[in-house]
Amino acid sequence: MGPWAAHVLADYGADVIKVESPDGDIMRQTVPERHPGMGAVFLNINRGKRSIVLDLKTPAGRTALLKLCARADVLVHNVRPEAMRRLGLAYDDVRKANAEIVYVSLVGFSQAGPYAKRAAYDDLIQGACGLASLFERSGGDRPRYVPMLVVDRAVGLSAASAILAALLYRERTGAGQAVDVPMFETMVELVLSDHLGGSTFLPPHEPMGYQRILTEYRRPYRTTDGYVCVLLYNEEHWQRFFTVAGEAERFAGDARLSDAAVRRERYDEAYRVVEEIIATRTSREWLELLETHDIPVMPMHDLESLLDDPHLTATGFFTEYDHPTEGRLRSLGVPATWSASQPGTPGPVPTLGQHTAEILRELAMESDA
Repeated sequence: MGPWAAHVLADYGADVIKVESPDGDIMRQTVPERHPGMGAVFLNINRGKRSIVLDLKTPAGRTALLKLCARADVLVHNVRPEAMRRLGLAYDDVRKANAEIVYVSLVGFSQAGPYAKRAAYDDLIQGACGLASLFERSGGDRPRYVPMLVVDRAVGLSAASAILAALLYRERTGAGQAVDVPMFETMVELVLSDHLGGSTFLPPHEPMGYQRILTEYRRPYRTTDGYVCVLLYNEEHWQRFFTVAGEAERFAGDARLSDAAVRRERYDEAYRVVEEIIATRTSREWLELLETHDIPVMPMHDLESLLDDPHLTATGFFTEYDHPTEGRLRSLGVPATWSASQPGTPGPVPTLGQHTAEILRELAMESDA
């Protein structure tokens, strides 16, 4: 979470100093890697940062971090609050060095509840927030975890937003503050904003769950030679799809398809009919036909084919650069663009402790000044 939140801010142009223990961030050990400590996942979430190695269990390491905090706008950590207190680096400790700092704790759970001290990892929170259960509820054979670290990414994005809001508050008031961003509550909000359903009302009115996105037929549709992604979202899409597919009479004669109120109650059946029709032509035929008639459609990529997507190629999303130690690397793009304040290209991913001496020199010069 913390590295992803800081990754977003580094892309926005922030000077991010990544504080690592002598062993380094555990994500440095992900495979594949060309050299130990520079694994692929680490390379993809730590560009544009500077790395300093500090042993925070020693007085010298703690002192150096507090000196960094004295000049920093923000401190972000995803260490358990108890551990930060033991290190003498809780908010009350840090604000003595800088009363205006924004101190951001990325935690597993709100510190006001009984789960406060529990360990929290992406998989655990996916299960606890109800996300894993949705796979079974939508027709799967069992609960599953989303096969990416979706909680870390989502909560990291939420943290980046909270940081920017706290900095705006400080800009207006001059006051720093502590901000807690919990994984569990953040993900419960994301899941239930779609699926609170009938329990939105008191007393409950109908079951929980957003039925359209829980149907097992809400999935990429198989064609004669692959898959395409089609979404019939509004009434025009539904009518137009059946017309261009040569099934206008079937649409008009079946209330499950043509009557929105009936369709909302029977999405399984309506989507199954769409699936049957899509299965009659090639992916290319459907992509060309539906695009021509302004019906929402996209190719279904796998990981490998994404690298050759024509849109990503045209926008320059993927770039290549020569890393000082890792050789030629592919870099993922910065998605957002600004008309007046576009940040520069983020720098290369740091090796462990690459900037330790440089940053300590900066602190010494500031101290001398």
